[in-house]
Amino acid sequence: MNNVCEEQVFSSIFKANSKTVFNYIYYKFGNEEKAHDAVQEAFVKLWENCSKVMPEKAKSYLYTVANNLYLNVIKAEKVRLKYAAPSLGHSNESPEFLMEEQQYKEKLDKALNDLPENQRTTFLLNRIDGKKYAEIAEMEGVSVKAIEKRMHLALKTLREQIDGI
Repeated sequence: MNNVCEEQVFSSIFKANSKTVFNYIYYKFGNEEKAHDAVQEAFVKLWENCSKVMPEKAKSYLYTVANNLYLNVIKAEKVRLKYAAPSLGHSNESPEFLMEEQQYKEKLDKALNDLPENQRTTFLLNRIDGKKYAEIAEMEGVSVKAIEKRMHLALKTLREQIDGI
């Protein structure tokens, strides 16, 4: 019987799933480093629990663990932002930083507004509301491939218009 604890089985699970789990988390985080960390941690947890996870359930397990890691990071960031928010209009940030931040937000808003409506909707549903491509496709009455193409075009346009995305 195949067992996830067998190095060969674990290795094949890693080879088959690491890239797609990375992409999944990268799309959610929009941050390569955090995505790599989450994927690495998900595989570590799979290895630690290898005797409890059947090989055919490993992929689902990885997505669930990686998604939970993502949600925990987001929750932690929200808490940090809440307590780091400047009180009474005072801020530890330099005026230059605050001005750059404001300019970046304006650039992002303009870039989003310049996107064709279907690309903007797809991008925001996915990135802000956390909707999966299949959910968006159902909402829009189009194929998942159409949603993937919209998302690709939206990201390409945003990257061209804004440094650091």
